[in-house]
Amino acid sequence: MGGKLLPLVLGLLLFFLVHLVPTRPDLRDGLVERFGQNGYRAIFSVISLAGLVLIVVGFGKLQVMPGKNPELWIPPVWTRHLAFLLMLPALILVVAAFVPSHIRTAVKHPMLAGIKIWATAHLLANGDLASILLFGSFLAYAIYDRISVKQRMVAPKPGPSSGGIGNDIIVVAVGVALYAFMLFVGHAWLIGVPLLPGWY
Repeated sequence: MGGKLLPLVLGLLLFFLVHLVPTRPDLRDGLVERFGQNGYRAIFSVISLAGLVLIVVGFGKLQVMPGKNPELWIPPVWTRHLAFLLMLPALILVVAAFVPSHIRTAVKHPMLAGIKIWATAHLLANGDLASILLFGSFLAYAIYDRISVKQRMVAPKPGPSSGGIGNDIIVVAVGVALYAFMLFVGHAWLIGVPLLPGWY
């Protein structure tokens, strides 16, 4: 089992270790000084992409190899329905991170909030080892990063004004559209697990 977990675990280590660098300003500044801003960004992007590819490949393989991906607990049926409900606000918050809106202003760090809800929803609905490793890691990172932001007193990056109620409507509409896409076809295409088996 250990060998089958290696791509996923290695991907998680690469992805999160490089994402921990920005939470340590002294370390980040040292790397920028050594490699330059563009060099630092290039290294960050390459390592992040490599980690993400390993995560997707490793997790995908484990989903079709149940013997190598043991169930650590059997989630009750209701957790699946709760996960469906939680994913809608999670996706709306992720969209809000990219669009100036009252939602982004109110939440302050909507990307981290969306990741926490997304990870929690999937931990509730999945009890296999691969899922616990994957979503547990994302939840732990999002919590740590939010605490780190508070400790460093980092304010959200200044950007355009909220843009009025129109931008809030756009955020919600795009979030709902993304939710519908993932529900009906996206999850099956990207993850290989249909959420509505009779549909896709």
